[in-house]
Amino acid sequence: MNGEVMKKKINLTLNGKKMTLEMPSHRLLLDLLRDEIGLTGTKEGCGTGDCGACTVLLNGRPVNSCLIFSGELEGADLVTIEGLKIGPELHPVQKAFIQDGGVQCGYCTSGMLMMAKALLDENMSPTEEEIRFALSGNLCRCTGYAKIVQAVQDAAAELRAKQPSHG
Repeated sequence: MNGEVMKKKINLTLNGKKMTLEMPSHRLLLDLLRDEIGLTGTKEGCGTGDCGACTVLLNGRPVNSCLIFSGELEGADLVTIEGLKIGPELHPVQKAFIQDGGVQCGYCTSGMLMMAKALLDENMSPTEEEIRFALSGNLCRCTGYAKIVQAVQDAAAELRAKQPSHG
């Protein structure tokens, strides 16, 4: 080889849209999203999987995109902060973060929102302790977390209210 990088075709769904990308399999998902695709809502904080700023949903599960290689994405369903809206409507967690002041500098916000969505997808009635545990891998240097926890509680209440009643 003459220094040429081997590229691999990857089929995936990104924010509901099927696509085929050609890239080196060692390319990090974070770099792929930001530099190749232009979705810059996912932030790089630490680059080592410790801060949660780069959290995205991979097949419905929260992952640190700074730790995922493109070669692992064949057939994947990815959701980034840009795909969180429901049509023109903000997702309830987005609305609650704005309403409750869960955003200050905004750097951690996309990762917090994605982690909160993942939590609420599994548990629409989390306790404060469950919320704090779920968000424990997402670091925030500004808010002190109280408003973020309140926002997740309020989003959970809105999601529960939208559920059809059983009975």
